[in-house]
Amino acid sequence: MARGIEIREQHFPGKAPIDAYGNGGFRFADMSHRGSLLLLPSGIYGWDFSAGDPLNAEAFARVIAEAQGIEVLLVGTGDNMRPLPAELKAALRAAGISADPMNTGAAVRTYNIMLVEERAVAAALVAVEQ
Repeated sequence: MARGIEIREQHFPGKAPIDAYGNGGFRFADMSHRGSLLLLPSGIYGWDFSAGDPLNAEAFARVIAEAQGIEVLLVGTGDNMRPLPAELKAALRAAGISADPMNTGAAVRTYNIMLVEERAVAAALVAVEQ
């Protein structure tokens, strides 16, 4: 019996530095991904989030669910830095996560440094076109 294409959630089971970003995606671990990413203790996940989407607790539900292994969350908000709304900051703080918003390029660079330092870091990176 022939089986159709199986669509699975995009997931890389580990931590990896981001090698490049732009053109609507990212390169890491000898792979490329189009779209936004969540870099969490359990791995790297495709994130259905675009630059204009609302920054709210619902969008960060997976991050909050993995709060145990996260001290700092870097939020790469796209080409420009967007402040995090008070409700989102409160939800993250309640989970024990300190969040730091910045543009995606700065978030990628900071994430890579903190990863090398073996810090308990996670990142939510909005894809950029440049």
